[in-house]
Formats: sequence, C-alpha cells, structure tokens
Amino acid sequence: MAGHSHWAGIKHKKGKADKIRSKLFSKLSREITVSAKMGLPDPSMNPRLRSAVQAARSANMPKDNIERAIKKSQAQDGQSFDKVQYEGFGPEGVAFIVEALTDNKNRTVSNVRSIFEKNSGSLGSEGSVSYQFERCGLIKVKKTHCSEEEIFNLIADSGAENIENIEDCYEITTTIENYNKVREVVESKIKELEFSDLIWKAKNYVNIENKETFTIVDNFNNQLEDDDDVQNVYSNAKIDKKLMMEI
Repeated sequence: MAGHSHWAGIKHKKGKADKIRSKLFSKLSREITVSAKMGLPDPSMNPRLRSAVQAARSANMPKDNIERAIKKSQAQDGQSFDKVQYEGFGPEGVAFIVEALTDNKNRTVSNVRSIFEKNSGSLGSEGSVSYQFERCGLIKVKKTHCSEEEIFNLIADSGAENIENIEDCYEITTTIENYNKVREVVESKIKELEFSDLIWKAKNYVNIENKETFTIVDNFNNQLEDDDDVQNVYSNAKIDKKLMMEI
C-alpha cells in the first residue's frame, strides 16, 4: 500500500508477490472497517469506503473478506482505530511520511521510531517533513476503461490539475478542494476506479542513482510497510531512469 511517488512505480513493478497476502488483506480490511464506521456502510454512499473497497478488489481480496470487514464496522464492541501520521528522514536523507491506523498509539510510534533509528534515520515532529510535500487528490483509471481522448474530454472542465499517462493507468491529480468534484465526474462514466484518495506528493526529490543506495532505501521502505499498523508510506525518493532499467 505504498503511497504515490516515483518510488511507487518500481514498487508496482516488483508486484504483489513481494507482499505477504494475509498481511496485505489485514491492512485493507482495517481501512474498510474504519471507512465504513466513519460514514455509511454502503460503498455507493461513502466515497472513502468505495475507495477502500476498490483497493481491496485490485489486490484480489475475496468478496467475503470485504463484506466481513464492512459488517465489523457495525459491531458495538468492535475495535476503535485512530489515524496517525509520522514524519522523518530515512537513510540517504530521503524524507518520509508514514500514515497508520492504530488501536494503540504508543505501540505504533514506538515501532515506527525504532525502524527509523535502526536505519540511521530520525523521526521528526509534525511539519518537519510535510512542507516538502503537497496534499492533493489522486485518481487512477485503467486504460482499458477508456481512451486517452475520452478521459481528457471527461475531465477537461472538472477542475483537475493534471493527467499523466503512466503504464496501464491514467493518473489524475487534483487540489484537495476539487478532489470530490473531479472524482464524481470521473465516476459518472467509470464506476470502477483503480485508485482514488488524498495523497502526499513530493515537491522535490532525492535522486537514487545506484543499486547500493536503492537497496538501503528500499529495505527501509519495506520495513515501514511491513508494520501491521502502517497503511501508507510516502517518500521523495526518485529512481534514476538508467537504474530503473537495471532493477
């Protein structure tokens, strides 16, 4: 569930085989449950839940698991999760933003801090890193749903900031203010979005130019993602094009 960045491109290429399926499903289920609890348990009436369900389907999560996670949100004795965010610098001076859902903030911050410290990084205070990123909306649409001309025409007057043709998807970015409007416009024609959520996008990048540096930063990123409470990891790491071809 790596956050959107140039780093996410190589993570996507490595594929879901790198993930332990049960752990991935656990994270997805938690997001579904929290999203359903914060709004209506109907994806068609709850945009955040709809995005969570779409992410689960993209990961081939069974329908029964999705429905069970939604039902769990209605249980009176269910766990209560808080959304928390951590910022800091990882190895090689790369900036990281870590989003988590936790039922124990002390456990989560202790685990995240330990990962930073063991990898020559430092966990900072609120705002220590986020100023290097911008909060924006990201909507991904599979190319199989429409042509490039069709998606451009669809969002032309919607308030979208930009659209990029990346691998098998069109990636539409928006301001926070226009995110819901643009998403609704896209969903009026395309019901199944590949991804839709608010993300942290780096304003500038730390270029990763060799395999040794890539391995160090990649291992750190993986350790963060492997924590049960961590939902999304964003960084300003960017892999050099020549190195991308070698990995």
